[in-house]
Amino acid sequence: MTPKRSPQASAPELDNKRNLRGSAPAVEVKRNQKAQSANVKCVTHERNLARSRSFVWVAAAAGTVHAGFSLYWALGGQWLLPTVGKWAVELSVEAPLEAGLALGAVAAGKLLGAGIPVGVAYGRVPWPRFWRSVAWAGGSCLVIYGGVNVVVSSAVLAGLIRPAGGYDVEAMMGHAWLWDPLFFIWGTALVLSLWYSQRRPVPAPRTGSLWARIHTWR
Repeated sequence: MTPKRSPQASAPELDNKRNLRGSAPAVEVKRNQKAQSANVKCVTHERNLARSRSFVWVAAAAGTVHAGFSLYWALGGQWLLPTVGKWAVELSVEAPLEAGLALGAVAAGKLLGAGIPVGVAYGRVPWPRFWRSVAWAGGSCLVIYGGVNVVVSSAVLAGLIRPAGGYDVEAMMGHAWLWDPLFFIWGTALVLSLWYSQRRPVPAPRTGSLWARIHTWR
């Protein structure tokens, strides 16, 4: 009896087998990548979270001081108003209603800018990603605005810059030593708070491992 020969595979079948063999490593690599990504989660370290909340309270304090004085002037107060500029004093006398409304709106905006980041830091405000983006932009602007004005005002007071038409000494002192440093502190603390509260990828502990047991005991 002649032995039976196994039927030979056709050319398309051989090509399919080769493709499957060649694609097996790629499929395995994709599975490994998915497994690694599943074992990685984004978290904020407890120490960084504490620092972030400390800085956000500093920023809120600086913003509240700014808002408090704006509200005080909106209600007709005059203390330290000349440190803003003579124009502010003249406006409060010539158009007290308009000045009060404008300063009231400014005070409300400052209070929101000081309070919303605190709510975001403690998870009490919706759309945190949106507000974090707004805070990044606002904090950066405060740092630049406050820092530049402090440097320029200090240079004018020191005689390094001499304005052609002279300058208001009281207002220049207020911008160099009080209001713009507060803006700078506000923005810097806010940016640092956002920086420390960033979520960073951390490998998840393996089930049954010693680290997982320690993590659960903590």
